[in-house]
Amino acid sequence: MPLYMDIHSIEGGVSVDDVVKAHMADLRTQGRYDVSYLRYWVDEAHGKIFCLAEAPTADAAAAVHREAHGLVAGEIYQVQEGS
Repeated sequence: MPLYMDIHSIEGGVSVDDVVKAHMADLRTQGRYDVSYLRYWVDEAHGKIFCLAEAPTADAAAAVHREAHGLVAGEIYQVQEGS
């Protein structure tokens, strides 16, 4: 299944605690869309969140975020894993 990396930009910064809550909501929702959110990274000071997911399409990955918590990524890219 394709891999997607999405990028969220939160004005004013973001806390890891809030991202953890959003990620848990993603995990509860992802099965309805055949998506698997694998990992995420957070830059609190700059308000950046990066999410890695296996999904059939970019739209399916975005739908999970939309339904789970409403924080849809501003950018999403299909990526290939390297070493």
